[in-house]
Amino acid sequence: MHSVKALWVGFAGAILGLAATAQAQTVVLRATGPSAAAYPQGKKLPANAKVSLKAGDRLIVLDKAGSRVLAGPGSFTLDSSVARDVGTASRVGSVLAGSSGARTRTGAVRGAPLGPRPAAASGPDSVWYIDVSKGGAYCVSDPSQLVLWRPNRAEEATGKIGVVGTKPTEITWKKGNPLKLWPTKDVPVVDSTRYSFSDPVGPTVTITLHLIGPVPNDELAVAELLADRGCTAQLDVYANAAAASETAAGG
Repeated sequence: MHSVKALWVGFAGAILGLAATAQAQTVVLRATGPSAAAYPQGKKLPANAKVSLKAGDRLIVLDKAGSRVLAGPGSFTLDSSVARDVGTASRVGSVLAGSSGARTRTGAVRGAPLGPRPAAASGPDSVWYIDVSKGGAYCVSDPSQLVLWRPNRAEEATGKIGVVGTKPTEITWKKGNPLKLWPTKDVPVVDSTRYSFSDPVGPTVTITLHLIGPVPNDELAVAELLADRGCTAQLDVYANAAAASETAAGG
């Protein structure tokens, strides 16, 4: 009887622990300045955490209410009650759009923003694109629709990709297009496998892919998942969207 009671108490404690974990959290998207070491990218902060920033500090965070850009000096409470700019929420949410990466017959990628594009961009406009100029760990939901992104799309470009230590496969981007589907036929996508990418104009980078299955429905859950798997390059896409929104709003 005592063992059953102890088991039930342990089970109840585990449930309460899960409930506490499920409370709203804040994920650090980017930190710069004197206090940056205290807020590494991907760090999770509890609900209503208090943050003290020094002069020159800049912290970009994401919570249930959306993204916030905090600048020091000052003290801030990370709660979800703070009103956020609608434009910022829209821009940050848009980086999750087009996660399937499905190609149209014209070779474009569905979900990618329409309109003229610059010859070079600072980063992808979707969390799910792999930035071949950076490498690192990337979380993948649908391997069949995995997209490679290049920063400079002014001219046609060729690169090589393959599992580290094996013969690579050549891929070519068309002029004006920053996107290219991963060559799954020649280079299968395998969980936790390391791939090497090289091209004539940049350094060789290593890309590690983590298969995550279905994507959560909200931005914070996605950010938490990326943080847990070490997919910081994708957190950068969130941070860039938040920073761009602040700039557009005159912040």
